[in-house]
Amino acid sequence: MNYNSLNHFLRLLLLLVLCCTIGLTACEDDLAVPKPHAYPRVVYPTKAYKPFGANYCGFTFDQPVYSIVEKDSTFFDQKAGSDCWFNLTVPSLNATIHCSYFPINSKTHFDGLVKDAFEMVNKHNVKASFIEEIQFQKADHKVYGMIYNIEGPAASPYQFYATDSVRHFLRGSLYFRTQSRPDSLAPVIAFMKKDINRLVETLQWTK
Repeated sequence: MNYNSLNHFLRLLLLLVLCCTIGLTACEDDLAVPKPHAYPRVVYPTKAYKPFGANYCGFTFDQPVYSIVEKDSTFFDQKAGSDCWFNLTVPSLNATIHCSYFPINSKTHFDGLVKDAFEMVNKHNVKASFIEEIQFQKADHKVYGMIYNIEGPAASPYQFYATDSVRHFLRGSLYFRTQSRPDSLAPVIAFMKKDINRLVETLQWTK
């Protein structure tokens, strides 16, 4: 091999080594940089409402048109306290508002229902980072109650009860059929909170 050939060969070898070094460095950089979390795209339905008109309940409210009413007889391990137990399900968001109604039969019964509602919320204290209690009242329609805004990785991030303190007691809890991270669910939770607030604001007893 003459001098020119050897020189040409060494240049090619040096170029090959340089390319390999750059390639390995790029691969290491890719491995070192964490990939951002990819959240599935959520398509939100257009906000619109219609009257809730189940004939087995003695009240009405503004129900999201994109929700489905499913009559229920149990809530987890608790049997129905009346014929007016139902779920408002939003399939597109994997969301369900579990609603249970109790006719009040005494002051002692009423106090027990309020205590049960508080204990349902308190079960989430283990995982909740903060629980905000929001009191509401509509004296003109005799609707009073409490909304519980539960922050953190709790199973139910939003709950409420509404009552007239004498005859009617309605309790609701928001749940999701998904294992998504709390931060990825935050926009969906915010969307559903508006529907629950609308429910509470428009609730009227009809019996």
